[in-house]
Amino acid sequence: MLRPNLALTCLIVFLAKFACADIKLIVAKDGTGNYKTVQAAINAVPDDPAQHTVIFIKPGVYKEKITVPERKNNIKLLGEDPFKTILTYDDYASKKDRTGNNIGTSGSASFFVYGEGFSAENITFENSAGPVGQAVAMRVTGDKAHFKNCRFLGFQDTLYTHGDSSRQYYDHCYIEGTTDFIFGAATALFKDCQIYCKTGGQFITAASTPQSSKFGYVFLNCKISGDKGVSYFLGRPWRPYASVVFINCSLPAFIKPTGWDFWGKEANKKTVRYAEYQNFGEGFRPKARVNWSRQLTDAEAEEFTASNILTGWLP
Repeated sequence: MLRPNLALTCLIVFLAKFACADIKLIVAKDGTGNYKTVQAAINAVPDDPAQHTVIFIKPGVYKEKITVPERKNNIKLLGEDPFKTILTYDDYASKKDRTGNNIGTSGSASFFVYGEGFSAENITFENSAGPVGQAVAMRVTGDKAHFKNCRFLGFQDTLYTHGDSSRQYYDHCYIEGTTDFIFGAATALFKDCQIYCKTGGQFITAASTPQSSKFGYVFLNCKISGDKGVSYFLGRPWRPYASVVFINCSLPAFIKPTGWDFWGKEANKKTVRYAEYQNFGEGFRPKARVNWSRQLTDAEAEEFTASNILTGWLP
């Protein structure tokens, strides 16, 4: 009797945990899956699907510029280990298109999400262009996006939380960059994430929260760390009503005592919504913070539940 293929058996057991999904596709560069590229697997998902689709990506470095179209909903990308399954591309904002124009910040993204209900687990999303200005690793426009145990690698503008009506949840993720490396208009909860500040920048966030959105960015139980010698603000407002709150987060000494920057516009001081609650570490110096930011009261902090932040949606 032939012995079963151990690797195949392990893969079957691994995918069995996601039995609730109706469709499962496998991507492998070596041809041992259904598709050799991630984009080909996404393209194979029918428009407006009634089912959820799990796309398992075998370990490897996949250099692709990837798009999840608006009608490709409820797709989950799944890897075994974020350090072994890497989706990468190297565009940047000042790169020229075929007409000789810059592709711009949005066009530089390595991965675009337009479909609703997208999720990813155990995957690295990277822009490998290096320190060449704006170079987005992930741009998320679609609603109800969930990332678990994922890594987002880049320099300036790493993670673009684009959709102004999009709700996004980052759970136990690692996000690194330099200038404004978490930016955009979406309502986004970052829970138990590691935020890594690299040499060459000084702003973690650049939120452009719409005035009508009660919550913008909420960092809950996160750890901020970084390269030796860096000095960072928690954020600056890309738009006037930027909303960013850090709750129970570890702040290192390199966080600037004032905490926040107003991007050179005095009017922003009257409209931004910057706050903290029970942070800790050498970088938590509430008495030194700018007077147009605030520390939440206990009652105010109770409002910051996942259900409230994401207006009833929970992955």
